[in-house]
Amino acid sequence: MLLSLPNLLTLSRIAVIPLLLASFYLPGDASSWVPLGLFVAAGITDFFDGYLARRNKQTSNLGRFLDPVADKLLVAATLLFLVGMGRINDWSLVPAVIILCREIMVSGLREFLAELRIGLPVSKLAKWKTAAQIFALCFLLGGPAVQADFDVMLVGDILLWMAGLLTVWTGYDYLRLGLKHMLVEEDT
Repeated sequence: MLLSLPNLLTLSRIAVIPLLLASFYLPGDASSWVPLGLFVAAGITDFFDGYLARRNKQTSNLGRFLDPVADKLLVAATLLFLVGMGRINDWSLVPAVIILCREIMVSGLREFLAELRIGLPVSKLAKWKTAAQIFALCFLLGGPAVQADFDVMLVGDILLWMAGLLTVWTGYDYLRLGLKHMLVEEDT
């Protein structure tokens, strides 16, 4: 099952991370367009891996594990590199850190609840958070190449703040649900 097309698409999101990060060092506008293109291509694989797995009945435990890990690695690496390259700075570091912390917290929460055989489904609001986050990263990745036309970086910062606020909200919702199971005393 490792070499099924859905799993290969998921693995490609992990494999693209070093290429995406290296492309920040390309000369001129290529340092914006290439990372943006790679990020968008990775996002497209995120849609198709799940779609193809369901359509072709190739869902697997490996795929269920790898998909969110690939997503989180891609977003975390992109956020960190945008900070390192100065495209996220000053007060916009706040939502970037919030997003990273929430992803780690929710991953830990899902792991804890999985041991109890309790699922933590993705909420509709969390999907909006992801959309705002992805659009913010796209604007911040491609922004310097078109910055002269309009303030793309400002749009990216605003979207990052929107994603950060939704991140706090959805993180709180998930934590509240998880705490119900964490605060139950074990029988001794």
